[in-house]
Amino acid sequence: MRIFASGTAATRLIASSRSLSSSVKMAKSALDEMTGTGAFNRTPSTFRDFISREKESRFPAEPGRYHLYISYACPWASRCLSYIKLKGLDKAISFSSVKPIWERTKEGEEHFGWVFPGTDSEEAGADPVSLNGCRSVRELYELASSEYSGKYTVPVLWDKKQKTIVNNESSEIIRMFNTEFDDVAQNPDLDLYPTRLRPVIDEVNEWVYDAINNGVYKCGFAKKQEPYNEAVEKLYEALDKCEEILSKQRYMCGNIVTEADVRLFVTLIRFDEVYAVHFKCNKKLLREFPNLFNYTKDIYQLAGMNETVNMTHIKKHYYGSHPSINPFGIIPAGPNIDYFAPHDRNRFTS
Repeated sequence: MRIFASGTAATRLIASSRSLSSSVKMAKSALDEMTGTGAFNRTPSTFRDFISREKESRFPAEPGRYHLYISYACPWASRCLSYIKLKGLDKAISFSSVKPIWERTKEGEEHFGWVFPGTDSEEAGADPVSLNGCRSVRELYELASSEYSGKYTVPVLWDKKQKTIVNNESSEIIRMFNTEFDDVAQNPDLDLYPTRLRPVIDEVNEWVYDAINNGVYKCGFAKKQEPYNEAVEKLYEALDKCEEILSKQRYMCGNIVTEADVRLFVTLIRFDEVYAVHFKCNKKLLREFPNLFNYTKDIYQLAGMNETVNMTHIKKHYYGSHPSINPFGIIPAGPNIDYFAPHDRNRFTS
């Protein structure tokens, strides 16, 4: 049973946290991004270069040149993988996934983070390193910059030619994938950030990110009651707002799929399986929002989207990598929702 293995990993994490005196000072993970009031405060990404269609660009949009490192567990990385699938960029941009449960990234140090399996059979869905010989995402960052001292996060958009990180900010990576590889994309006509809808997409993204995408983390990582109360109230106000919007139209910005839907989906698909339990977002389940729940099934059933969701990895990571929240790494048995079940969103005109 993988559950026992998860508990073992959590036990190792707990042991490491009890011997911090010998640790190297660094931003280890999201668990460390706390304010003095006990509230979670996410720090910005660091690598912010762009791939461009311009041939003279430092990072031109050459098929086969770039590799995307992801974790199926990570909603931010899943955004980027969603674009590869929706736009049909599989032949232009390669990708690989880390193991779901954090492990020690360097002998003698206390940092636990994303690592790659040693063999194809070690972890279903995770890929052994085929580039650079790096054993962990941390080693990728250190290869790109010997001076780097921030978090070792995914996604990582890697340039095989220059052996460096182009970008590790998902909101920027998806914009690149939306337009810059259209010459080689299988679905070049799909524009998830159309000019006429950009003002409304930007507006939706702003409040969805703050209250929902990042809001579930504010609930789950809060170390005091007051910031938790504030975050959970804001979260459910935003979910109610989504429910109201989706009672009138098929998608968040009208009756076509946009960037805003991809960004919202990656949180919703994890909600009942993880966030309701692990992050204490339990005032109301996703399944109790008729429009949101059917909408989530609708997005999941878009061509290629189900390939971006590995619920085994999602549950293993959250329940097995946060010992301060789930000390024994026990993975709940359910609810095992069937997102291929019929939905009612066809009642709206596409």
